[in-house]
Amino acid sequence: MSNHTKTDNEWKKLLSDESFRVTRQAGTEKPFTGKYWNFNENGVYKCICCGENLFESDTKFDAGCGWPSFFVPVDENCINEFEDKSFGMVRTEVKCSNCDAHLGHVFNDGPQPTGLRYCINSASLDFEQNQ
Repeated sequence: MSNHTKTDNEWKKLLSDESFRVTRQAGTEKPFTGKYWNFNENGVYKCICCGENLFESDTKFDAGCGWPSFFVPVDENCINEFEDKSFGMVRTEVKCSNCDAHLGHVFNDGPQPTGLRYCINSASLDFEQNQ
């Protein structure tokens, strides 16, 4: 069964309540509360739903926003972008291209070389430390 065809009940069995709310219902965790916002180990951040590699630790930076922030994904095919007009704002939502999990948003106020800030919910991530 592909990740695209799991039911909400199947996802609820696999994910914590917070990860389900964030990834499957496009929720947002409170800033400065996620397990990865102030986390500095070397490794790769993966989609908590399907295990897809999303971000390398050497692309993470402290944006001061309270969420893990990265300036570039592992590759351009691992993330899909969508216009998000919720809450009276126009933002660019980012989702895992493999399983359609909501990850967060991307903004144009990040560091060089990309100038991008992928602002990602910890609840949508898993981490694999480099060996």
